[in-house]
Amino acid sequence: MNQYFMTLLLGNGMKVYTYKELKKASNNFNLANKINQGGVGSVYKGVLKDGRLAAIKVLSLEFRLNADKFLREISVISEIQHENLVELYGCCVEGGHRILVYGYLENSSLEHTLLGKCIIIFFLIKFFWENLRTMYILFHQNILHELNAETFDFQPHIAGEGVSNIKFNWQARCRICIGVARGLEFLHDQEQPNNVHRDIRASNIVLDEDLKPKISDFGLANLIRQDVTRLISLCPMAPEDVFMGPLTRKSDVYRFGILLVEIVSGRSDRRILEQTWKLYNRRELVELVDTSLDWGWCLEEACKYLKISLLCTQSSPRLRPTMSSVLKMLIGEMDVDESKITRPGLVSDIP
Repeated sequence: MNQYFMTLLLGNGMKVYTYKELKKASNNFNLANKINQGGVGSVYKGVLKDGRLAAIKVLSLEFRLNADKFLREISVISEIQHENLVELYGCCVEGGHRILVYGYLENSSLEHTLLGKCIIIFFLIKFFWENLRTMYILFHQNILHELNAETFDFQPHIAGEGVSNIKFNWQARCRICIGVARGLEFLHDQEQPNNVHRDIRASNIVLDEDLKPKISDFGLANLIRQDVTRLISLCPMAPEDVFMGPLTRKSDVYRFGILLVEIVSGRSDRRILEQTWKLYNRRELVELVDTSLDWGWCLEEACKYLKISLLCTQSSPRLRPTMSSVLKMLIGEMDVDESKITRPGLVSDIP
């Protein structure tokens, strides 16, 4: 194991945990403590030796790197700190284990709170998508008929979560949009040329007790191949991503645009961008604004956010604004130039 990267991690305030420590913290990775089942691994809630609550992300076997490469990537991630990024406490590289330890946030993710009403449908889709390769292999081994949900570790229930009681008024949604934009702008402004999140979506935006948003899984895409990153991502892809070109900052901007629509509308739909474009052309964007909001005073700003989302999701990457410009439009330091809005890029348009 490379001692240089170990020293760098420790110097950045990170801790290298033993597997035994994390096993104890999560109560032997008890299913009752599982808080998410993602494309690259499982996340467990745990209590560390120092009393801090942690989100312990255990990477799946097929995505694990050798210890030196893993530590090199983690050492880069450990240097990236911002108020709108989830805090990384440390990692575990013992034996074949590759585990990341993050700060735990009680209010979970936007997916489970604001978009929580779609959680069961989401997990059904996610379950089949993430286990497609496994089912294919087992089918050819003629044992698919023996399988059940436990075989794939399908857990539609999120420990400690349910239907959210959080009331997302317009001020809260504005703060979330602006906070995510600040975090993403910070990531893009880092010196590393490949500092792209690659997976901006509601499940990767977690909220603290004050509903301040924090981006999770930043840097994680560098731990796995880009083609795998695309396969495991369930959020809408920018059209250029389909052709396996290098994922860029403009891909992040596209996905942020999708997230904006979801936050304003309060729902997630694979065709929501297409619907946004149709309503924009009919000058009926108001139809997309969440009806639970007080329309009396937030309607104009909500429609402005939807127009920004269309700028972010344009078919041509070069026409999309930078995250710096997006942030300025969100906070009112830059006007939204509707003359620059062109048709959004839809994967369904690709022949």
